[in-house]
Amino acid sequence: MILVLGLGLVLLAGAVALIVQGWRFSDARTAESLEQIAAYGFSAERHVEAASTTQAGTIQRIADRVGGRAPTILRGGERAMREQLMAAGLYNTSARRVVGYRILLTLGLTLGWLWLGAATGFSFGIIVLGAIFFAILGWVLPMVVLNRRARERTDAIDYELPELIDLLVVTLEAGVSFIASLQMAADRLAGPLGVELRLTLQEQRMGLTTNEALKGMLARADTPGMRTFVRSVLQGETLGTSTGQIMRNLAIEMRKRRRSAAEERAQKAPIKILFPLVLLIFPAMFIVLLGPVFYSIGKIFGAGGG
Repeated sequence: MILVLGLGLVLLAGAVALIVQGWRFSDARTAESLEQIAAYGFSAERHVEAASTTQAGTIQRIADRVGGRAPTILRGGERAMREQLMAAGLYNTSARRVVGYRILLTLGLTLGWLWLGAATGFSFGIIVLGAIFFAILGWVLPMVVLNRRARERTDAIDYELPELIDLLVVTLEAGVSFIASLQMAADRLAGPLGVELRLTLQEQRMGLTTNEALKGMLARADTPGMRTFVRSVLQGETLGTSTGQIMRNLAIEMRKRRRSAAEERAQKAPIKILFPLVLLIFPAMFIVLLGPVFYSIGKIFGAGGG
């Protein structure tokens, strides 16, 4: 019994470390990617700091081994997972490592709850329900964090895309080539879109054609705005039309799309605020306004009955 409790405590500590590491390892991976790009001559400004490599490396090796030995059924959906990792900017993280994190977190939270339930004397039914809950939570939580990071990053890319197109319009109409315009824009954009542009230019320098490099950028960040941008450039290259005019028309369209998205969010705001208003604000307001009234009425009837 003491051995089981000790093992549960160790795994619970490991689960907490994994949760903390889950928020930190993505920034470390981004910093390493930017350092690799800088080695080829790009000067990207880094806004993240590298985490502790010793602890991170140990946890990552454990997760790699656990994920590699996991059954095939647990590693299902690796292709979709890899796409989410690319969208989140975690280019050096494998789907196997994510599976390892999910397994370790599931075991850690479940055994930690079993240890806590046995130590505090919970009933058998509560212990079983809690174990099921924490097992599901440990399995789902890493994917929730990954999907959220991917969504935030792709939203940031879509938001920065009109600025990129404006820069391309100015440089292309000034007589600069398309690749040189992308290079100038990549030097001035420091967000996720700047990272994608620098990776695209690096692929183009290493032998890929411009169209192939742009398709690779679309595969890494498949957003509506990026699809429109890449397809417009590819169509312009195929038909031989002016890239500058295409970018100018695309800039107008992107501004309209951003305005429409802002109006859509503004129209959704009253509906989103309805539930907090009804469930939280109104009850508190009724207590403050009607509480003294009910208290006074109760005192009056209480005094009359006495």
